[in-house]
Amino acid sequence: MWTPTEDEKIGVVVCSFRGSVSHGLTLELGETVQILEKCEGWYRGFSTKKPSIKGIFPAGYVHLKKAVVSNRGQYETVVPLEDPIITEVTSTLQEWSVLWKQLYVKHKVDLFYKLRHVMNELIDLRRQLLSGHLTQDQVREVKRHITVRLDWGNEHLGLDLVPRKEFEMVDADQISVSDLYKMHLSSRHSVQQSTSQDGGRQRHGETCRMPVPHHLFVNLKSFTYNTIGEDTDIFFSLYDLREGKQISEKFMVKLNKNGGPKNPEKVDRLCALFTDLSNKDMKRDLYIVSQVIRTGRMLLNDSKKGPPHVQYRRPYGCAVLAMSDVLQTISELKEEKDFVLKVYTCNNENEWYQIHENIIRKSSTKYTAPSTNYGLIISLQLLRGDMEQVRRENPMIFNRGVAITRKLGFPDVIMPGDIRNDLYLTLERGDFERGGKSVQKNIEVTMYVLYADGEILKECISLGSGEHNISEYRSFVLYHNNSPRWSEVVKLPIPIDRFRGSHLRFEFRHCSTKDKGEKKLFGFAFTPLMREDGTTLSDESHELYVYKCDENTTFSNHALYLGLPCCKDDFNGCPNIPSSLIFQRSTKETLWISTQLSSTKLTQNVDLLALLKWKAHPDHVMDILGRLRHVCGEEIVKFLQDILDTLFSILDDNTDKYGPLVFQSLVFIINLLRDSKFYHFRPVMDTYIQKHFAGALAYKELIRCLKWYMDRSAEVVRQDHIQEAMRALEYLFKFIVQSRILYSRATCGMEEDQFRASIQELFQSIRFVLSLDSRSSETLIFTQAALLNSFPAIFDELLQMFTVQEVAEFVRGTLGSMPSTVHIGQSMDVVKLQSIARTVDSRLFSFPESRRILLPVVLHHIHLHLRQQKELLICSGILSSIFSIIKSSSLESSVQEEVEMMVESLLDVLLQTLLAIMSKSQSQEAVRGQRCPQCTAEITGEYVSCLLSLLRQMSDIHFQHLLDNFQSKEELKEFLLKIFCVFRNLMKLSIFPRDWNVMRLLTSNIIVSTTQYLSPALHKSFTDADFDFKVWNSYFSLAVLFINQPSLQLETLTPAKRKKVFDKYGDMRVMMAYELFSMWQNLGENKIHFIPGMIGPFLGVTLVPQNEVRNIMIPIFHDMMDWEQRKNGNFKQVEAELIDKLDSLVSEGKGDENYRELFSLLLLEKIEQETWRETGISFVTSVTRLMERLLDYRDCMKGDETENKKIGCTVNLLNFYKSEINKEEMYIRYIHKLCDMHLQAENYTEAAFTLLLYWELLHWEERPLREFLHYPAQSEWHRKEGLCRKVIHYFNKGKCWEYGIPLCRELAFQYESLYDYQSLSWIRKMEAAYYDNIMEQQRLEPEFFRVGFYGRKFPFFLRNKEFVCRGHDYERLEAFQQRMLGEFPQAIAMQHPNQPDEGILQGDAQYLQIYAVSAVPENMDVLQMDRVPDRIKSFYRVNNVRRFRYDRPFHKGPKDRENEFKSLWIERTTLILTHPLPGISRWFEVDKRELVEVSPLENAIYVVENKNQELRTLISQYQHKQLHGNINLLSMCLNGVIDAAVNGGIARYQEAFFDKEYISSHPEDTEKITQLKDLMQEQVHVLGVGLAVHEKLVHPEMRPLHKKLIDQFQMMRSSLCHCFYVALQGLPGLDKLSPACSGASTPRGILATHSPMSPESIKLMHRHSPLNVLGSVRHSSSSLSSHTSSETGNLLIMTDSMMEHPEDLYRMQPSPSSSSLSSTHSAPSQMINSGHGSIRVGSPSLPDRYRHNREMLMLLPPHRDRPSSAMYPNITENGQPTNHQRALYHQVIGPCKPCSDPNLSVADKVLSAPSSWSLDSGTRDTLPFLSAHVGSVMAPPVPPRTLPPVAPAPYTCLTHQSTVGPGWQ
Repeated sequence: MWTPTEDEKIGVVVCSFRGSVSHGLTLELGETVQILEKCEGWYRGFSTKKPSIKGIFPAGYVHLKKAVVSNRGQYETVVPLEDPIITEVTSTLQEWSVLWKQLYVKHKVDLFYKLRHVMNELIDLRRQLLSGHLTQDQVREVKRHITVRLDWGNEHLGLDLVPRKEFEMVDADQISVSDLYKMHLSSRHSVQQSTSQDGGRQRHGETCRMPVPHHLFVNLKSFTYNTIGEDTDIFFSLYDLREGKQISEKFMVKLNKNGGPKNPEKVDRLCALFTDLSNKDMKRDLYIVSQVIRTGRMLLNDSKKGPPHVQYRRPYGCAVLAMSDVLQTISELKEEKDFVLKVYTCNNENEWYQIHENIIRKSSTKYTAPSTNYGLIISLQLLRGDMEQVRRENPMIFNRGVAITRKLGFPDVIMPGDIRNDLYLTLERGDFERGGKSVQKNIEVTMYVLYADGEILKECISLGSGEHNISEYRSFVLYHNNSPRWSEVVKLPIPIDRFRGSHLRFEFRHCSTKDKGEKKLFGFAFTPLMREDGTTLSDESHELYVYKCDENTTFSNHALYLGLPCCKDDFNGCPNIPSSLIFQRSTKETLWISTQLSSTKLTQNVDLLALLKWKAHPDHVMDILGRLRHVCGEEIVKFLQDILDTLFSILDDNTDKYGPLVFQSLVFIINLLRDSKFYHFRPVMDTYIQKHFAGALAYKELIRCLKWYMDRSAEVVRQDHIQEAMRALEYLFKFIVQSRILYSRATCGMEEDQFRASIQELFQSIRFVLSLDSRSSETLIFTQAALLNSFPAIFDELLQMFTVQEVAEFVRGTLGSMPSTVHIGQSMDVVKLQSIARTVDSRLFSFPESRRILLPVVLHHIHLHLRQQKELLICSGILSSIFSIIKSSSLESSVQEEVEMMVESLLDVLLQTLLAIMSKSQSQEAVRGQRCPQCTAEITGEYVSCLLSLLRQMSDIHFQHLLDNFQSKEELKEFLLKIFCVFRNLMKLSIFPRDWNVMRLLTSNIIVSTTQYLSPALHKSFTDADFDFKVWNSYFSLAVLFINQPSLQLETLTPAKRKKVFDKYGDMRVMMAYELFSMWQNLGENKIHFIPGMIGPFLGVTLVPQNEVRNIMIPIFHDMMDWEQRKNGNFKQVEAELIDKLDSLVSEGKGDENYRELFSLLLLEKIEQETWRETGISFVTSVTRLMERLLDYRDCMKGDETENKKIGCTVNLLNFYKSEINKEEMYIRYIHKLCDMHLQAENYTEAAFTLLLYWELLHWEERPLREFLHYPAQSEWHRKEGLCRKVIHYFNKGKCWEYGIPLCRELAFQYESLYDYQSLSWIRKMEAAYYDNIMEQQRLEPEFFRVGFYGRKFPFFLRNKEFVCRGHDYERLEAFQQRMLGEFPQAIAMQHPNQPDEGILQGDAQYLQIYAVSAVPENMDVLQMDRVPDRIKSFYRVNNVRRFRYDRPFHKGPKDRENEFKSLWIERTTLILTHPLPGISRWFEVDKRELVEVSPLENAIYVVENKNQELRTLISQYQHKQLHGNINLLSMCLNGVIDAAVNGGIARYQEAFFDKEYISSHPEDTEKITQLKDLMQEQVHVLGVGLAVHEKLVHPEMRPLHKKLIDQFQMMRSSLCHCFYVALQGLPGLDKLSPACSGASTPRGILATHSPMSPESIKLMHRHSPLNVLGSVRHSSSSLSSHTSSETGNLLIMTDSMMEHPEDLYRMQPSPSSSSLSSTHSAPSQMINSGHGSIRVGSPSLPDRYRHNREMLMLLPPHRDRPSSAMYPNITENGQPTNHQRALYHQVIGPCKPCSDPNLSVADKVLSAPSSWSLDSGTRDTLPFLSAHVGSVMAPPVPPRTLPPVAPAPYTCLTHQSTVGPGWQ
């Protein structure tokens, strides 16, 4: 049975579950599940990813977690009970994982790998936290690492900054806005400083300013290069190269001759801890120096030198390690790191004392490197913290018996109880006599420490830590050296009680290397440790006298030598002792030593010693106290406790006499601790006061002295001593209070009243000092400043003795006594405010009872400064602290009264300050590009957070009081304007960075809440008669800005973040929209004031992608229309403004399809009820259509769309603005946008036509025009002239010179009328150059393609429309089709040419239907003129064309099996475009379609006439030498016609239409049959001429082909004659055979007769019927060859094997005679006036293409039974081409190249430009330039121009002159 769970509430899936059981819930590894019920090992619940889907899963598949359940039951909330930072890591990793994958997709590889590394680190750190095995310090460190990585990742991924406190996310509801702001700043700083190690420590560090000491752990692991074979001592120390001295004691290791520890217990325990290294030490140039001293023979390699039983300490080698090289490594690691130190040996023992320096400086001549890289292997580790903490955190180190190795001086902090008494002696050097020996001595120094009674002190000498102390020190011996330099440091830890009277004795022995190996004593030196005055040996170098002695000398009576002077400064020697009895000084021998004392009990200062022993000379106390000021600070802090005890004991001895001097001394010591050098000794002072101070009566004298000083401040000129007392106020009060506590404790509270009275009097004196006018006295200013600085520090001491209210009253009185004026002096203002700031930060201010007392005076001073804009930074800090305290207090108790005070005092002045800062910051940025110090973003942020904190604390009561307190409406208006302005600036200026989302959302929440409180006052006070436009406008602007804030657009957030924001704040846009709508409704008749001003802003609000906001706001437009209709009788203003703003807003990325529908729906619904319904509906429909186009335009522009779509979209929009809305400025803007797109796509002709639209709008007038787009302010004439030049230039680049010439004439006319002959000359030359270009430069004829876009998925401007597109150069149908499919990758290609059905039109998909069409030229006159060169005609064939057609073959009636041409009809479709091509686009929409059916006979006429025209043109070109050289074109053309005619060709037409049966059954076709006969006869004549020309030009190798052509021609003539004869029998009225068919002459005779042809015969051959003219458009027969294609297109696919029928043939023809529907290769484009023997053969690509079999098929001729294949002959015999034909084809196909502009490179010839689309556009119909007086401009035959006598409208004088074509030569 299923039962609700009690404890098992949440779990994590540990194994994926497929949910294969009934009601099973599919779960993935790592998902979190919430459990509702359980039953026998199964749970029922849901995944937190999909809470709506519930199901069951096995209990064993989830790991349960502890959780807190609230609101148990159906709607219970379960929160996991785990560390918040773990929860954050989990959710953050889930969020990152999605973005991380996107990085890879976006090729941000570097960040991808970095983030992966960080994510892995976070997973590992999270695992460590979850393990629960970490100490508190480790947990803290792990959390620090986690937060650094989280913040780093969030920043790099552009996510929100997370404000933190103690590594955890803060709850914005629990802290003030000011604190939240500071946390954001802190978090931002921590992200920037994430690499620093101590960032976390410093940010969240200890409250005490105690420096953190460092400790270096050194562990000697082995001495691997120990080949010495003797015992060795190894010494480690820290050496400062810069100062040239050792800074630490030595760590000593004793090794035996095998290299192991001499003491077996020390195996693996040879380690030391160099302690108390300060931060300053770590920055020194430190080195670890290791010296190796061996113990054994004098010379290592000479066994004869000295007997083996005598041991000497001898120098061996040295090793160094630079700390700078290893510090970073060991700082980052938490464990030991190994290093190898090479041991170098000294070349000269005289240099031993500085071998380490030589090694460091790499003076390689002075030492010898080891033969191997091995040496001392040590490990290092750096530890931090005080010793107690280090012991606690690293117990393993201390368990190994680590040797504590101290600094030679004191650490930075000496705590009470830290007793130390170490004397460090350095044996520097000695100078000794040779003593009559031939070689120098081997000198060994022995040192003893002796007490006053001559006893040698045991174990008072330490060679280094790590070994036991010894009683006798022996130096190492330097071989043969009378001036040895040892520089060996020895520590003398002498007990403090034995120090006085002790002395050191140094004995000098010569170590002989002879057989006996004796050590002979030859002298000694000594020095006492303490002088007679009680001071110790000073820290300096001492030169000691050496006294002679010998081996027999005994030192039993030490008094004998102690009476002698030990050095030249020692004059205490006894003069009474006879010289014969005492030791003789060796005047030439000296010993130098230096000492350094590190003692907390001994001093070297005489004055300090006198003070500590004041009782010995009580009469000198005054003098002693006076000299205390001259004692060194280091000595005072060293003996701080003893000095303080001494001072208070003197005070107790005689208060009246010594009181002022003791007070002065105390002030001096206290102020000494204020010095940064000694600041860290303050804890020592605190400890002393709390635990060691015993002066119970001292408080009385201290209060008396302090009051006396203060009272004197008004009189004394020099106030240094008074200022010092003021600075010491904190510790003086500590002494006073502690003394009183001790006294009270001892006397059970006696004299309490007197104490209180004395404190009251003291505070009166303090107030007196502060109230003095200091403007006249600079010294008094410093006194007051010192007092104010110290004053807040005494509060905590007072709270020990007085109640909170009493202390607060003291403080209020004191702060209140300060002058209220701000102009005293800036420095004094700063001090005053700093004192207030410290008061606010003190513990006293945290008590509500004291806060109520102090707040008024604090606010008073802040108010004064803010009014005058002074010290803004400090004021903001004080306010932040106040708000922080009030916020934390408000969580526990009511703070209403305090908030009330703050509102009254601060709200207005805060607003004023913010406005001033913001305006100043903007003006500064404008002027200098940088802000002044007080106008930085930080200070603005501070004040904004203060204002928000205050507004957030205000309740409705506070707002009510605030509004009630305004005396007049003018005051209220001023306040509302200020607060609305500040709110607007908050949103406009982006005070908070983009990633501070928490801060931004909280700000928005406070703004909307405040607005809800203030809007009733606005409505109540400023509507109806009191209406105030300014306030209302400010309110509306604020609401609009608020709703449009980027941070509130929840749609842009991830679902998880959106839910989080929504749960916390709701959708604040909706809240503000309701508020806005409500206030709009309250306006009543005053709404008209906001029309049209608020239309744009409100439109912006409605475009916010939130349906509720849209539903609320869109009806306001109806309201606006209604009010304007009432006032003006129309709503033109609303209409104009709405359209203007809609364009800019949609182009910014606002709005969507949903908005368009909602806009239309809501407004139409409202308008239905109105009287002005029709105009309203029309307007809404128009706006909706505009929106459709704008959305399409925007989608094209912002997406990765092709230029074609962008151009098409722009044309669509441009036309809409022109034709439907008539917005000229917008129209012109889009003209230029379109022109830029054309230029980018290199569509120069289209760019010219586009600019022409703007040119048309201008007139040749001098009217001045304002600056617009990129045009300067200029006259209309100049702008039109500039445009004209630009258009001409673009026509030139597009090779459309015919369009540029009329514009040249237009400009010439203007220049001529202005007598600007220079410009006139220039334009005339350009016009002439264009004529030359037309005749000389070659241009390609473009192909045209019909494209249908069907289906609802297409953009609006394409949907269910058909267009004709002008292809690019060299672009064929297949390439065009691929381009279209590339631009619409989702489109489906339609495989038939039929019109689509309704299912396709309304389908939710994209369908493309593409096929080639041919142009039907408009200008027939030019094309019919005989003498017009073909390269001129070719332009008119394909330009200025708006009619296009394509043919579809079909059979009507029964199909004739033997000759299908009898029943083969053509369905001819003519497409008429909205505008001719070319135009402002490469494609235009089809306006209407015309469909006609062409009978088989008419089609035959059309085909034959076409071929005749083609033949005539070609022959003419060869006759006039226009084509010369290669005659392959002519050969192929003739072969194609003659061979086809013999083997099929027109023979099929003969069979079909000259049959008696057909003639008799179709009497109505008599005239057409005659026409066909004439055309065939004409073809015979033309062929005859062609063969004659061919005979002249044919190459000798091609003669056999020519002979074959003549033979076949003869057969063709015979066949035709026979056929005509048969046909004529059936035709009435025709009984006469044509001469061509008479058969009277031989073929050669025929050729002879017709070659050359006369002009008359040419005239006979021409028949200018419409069919003839149309036939001249294209080389139709060239398309009759079979084309094959791969099945890649969206059109019908044909292979050669499929083409068995004539209708198949027609499907392959893209010419007017046939459709290209079934071919993916359209007819090749014809070169205009092709030169140099080139011909349109197949595709214009290079010959490689023809090597492919499929492409080769295009060039091969069809089967014999294909009669219409007249272009190519059947070149095979038995399936193989003849030799001649092979040669011909080699010549035609091999070298054939596309003919084009000779100046272009090959790359240019084959490069296809980006595609372009055509659309609905008003090019010519709407422009008078194109339609009225310049109809010929767009399609000119450009004849000469004559100027009329009177200047008419442009172009009226243009005439067309016909010319007679030349005869055929």
